[in-house]
Amino acid sequence: MTGTTLISADNTWALMAITCGWVAFSIYAEQTWAWASKLSGAIIALIGALLLTNLKIIPTNAPWFDDIIWGYVVPLAIPLLLLQCDIRKIWKESGKLLIIFLIGSVGTTCSAVLAFNLLENSVPDAAGVAAMMTGSYIGGGVNFAALSGAFAVEKEVMAATTVADNLLMACYFFVLIAIPSINFFRNAYKHPHMDEIERVGIDDAAKTQAAAYWERKPISLRDIAIDFATSAIIVWVSTEIAKVFGMVIPTGNKPLEMLNGLLSNKYLIMTTVAMLVATFGSKHVEKMAGSQEIGTYLIYLFLFVIGVPASIGQILQNAPMLFVFCLIMVVVNMLFCFIFGKLFKFDLEEIVLASNANIGGPTTAAAMAISKGWVKLVGPVMLVGTLGYVIGTYFGTFIGQMLGA
Repeated sequence: MTGTTLISADNTWALMAITCGWVAFSIYAEQTWAWASKLSGAIIALIGALLLTNLKIIPTNAPWFDDIIWGYVVPLAIPLLLLQCDIRKIWKESGKLLIIFLIGSVGTTCSAVLAFNLLENSVPDAAGVAAMMTGSYIGGGVNFAALSGAFAVEKEVMAATTVADNLLMACYFFVLIAIPSINFFRNAYKHPHMDEIERVGIDDAAKTQAAAYWERKPISLRDIAIDFATSAIIVWVSTEIAKVFGMVIPTGNKPLEMLNGLLSNKYLIMTTVAMLVATFGSKHVEKMAGSQEIGTYLIYLFLFVIGVPASIGQILQNAPMLFVFCLIMVVVNMLFCFIFGKLFKFDLEEIVLASNANIGGPTTAAAMAISKGWVKLVGPVMLVGTLGYVIGTYFGTFIGQMLGA
């Protein structure tokens, strides 16, 4: 396919320009136009890649995508985002939102086992898909990347899963956006944040939607240097630790084999090391401006790239049951959040944002909170969503090992 595209696979500068250019447009659109903010810059980035690939403008495989983004950009992004994950701070400041988020995470894990058992014979590499989507539907794209690499999922399966996930995720976001306006949900759940908005109106900061969260912040050359150095060191140290575990832990029986698989997973070690640095080195990490912005930008590049191999025709022909697989997981997550949210008397806004943070990650959840004017929940949902980046990889790795990925 690469030979028939307008831009060849070896034209790295052109592919880099297109990737960075479309990502810049996606971020600009999200922070400028109301419709784009509701859709989210992440979805716009994916749609752009999907269109460019299916119109035969860019190839599905290229060194820029396969070697640079997957090999270097994704590993660098993970620690940068996890440097925000001070476990003590999350536990202290996220309140009830953390509990409903964890309930949703359990729902995602259960849904992966359910979907696997129902569709094991209908979905290629069902165990690998279950692992990837467990991580993705607890954390986000960073977990999808980590787990697809950890379990060596075939690119064709990953691409088809990406398309199914992206289309369902976009649809689900529209559902979540609509739910607070539906009388059934307004009558069934408390909604103090919406009541406050209806009483006093949405302030100017909330009207700017995503721009209100990603406002301009002071950042120095030293900050950028320390951010990249810290991330690179964490990746290097984690890779070496994972290699050592892989060599010293025997694989003579199933429990040891599972332990070896867990501790030799460089992404899992990377997650753990970054979390420990964020938690126990919080005084130093708090002075590192820009890590969240840089990490999020790198994930946007990744989001574009995972949309590149996606062919709607291919998935409809070769793997239609992947839609059903992902749909089962999304529906079960939603049911867990709303049923247990009702039982434990959570607010409607907390339930919607927790499910959003599970399925889409902290950025989309924060953008939704801002767009709805629920400004008091922006910080907490960003915190619990960032926690999803940590536990998503653990849960996904466990599911993958348990199901034999």
